[in-house]
Amino acid sequence: MRRHVWISGFVILWIAVFHYETLRLNYLSPLIGRELPKLKFLYPPAGWIMFFNVDRSYGFTEVYGLKHGQPSLIDPHEIFETRFVWYDNIHRNVLISVLSLHDAPRFCRYLRRKFPQYDGFTVVYAAHPDLANRPDEIQRQVMYRCP
Repeated sequence: MRRHVWISGFVILWIAVFHYETLRLNYLSPLIGRELPKLKFLYPPAGWIMFFNVDRSYGFTEVYGLKHGQPSLIDPHEIFETRFVWYDNIHRNVLISVLSLHDAPRFCRYLRRKFPQYDGFTVVYAAHPDLANRPDEIQRQVMYRCP
């Protein structure tokens, strides 16, 4: 019985520290107004995706629909709709596959068919160069245009 109490206590402490470390930098510190201390308690800096090699940079694709020359960001969930419950291709960064110039003609045809209300489209590569230290900085580069 005593052994179960110690194990349960350890598990509760582990979960509390794990959630603190996961939420500390982006949620708890802004809420408190200062950076909270990091606990060195068996946790790598990546948090939830523990033993995975995570780079500081992160890239994704944005698609803009052009109507009368004005760009309008198209929600990625509208581009690739998924019918499966709790499965989100967008968060799995599936849209990054359309950046290839080789696939541009096929993707442009798909966009024109799916969104006939737009005159054209612009496919943009957007990247966070250092997501850990500068999470608000995004650099964008036009990859191709669909007339």
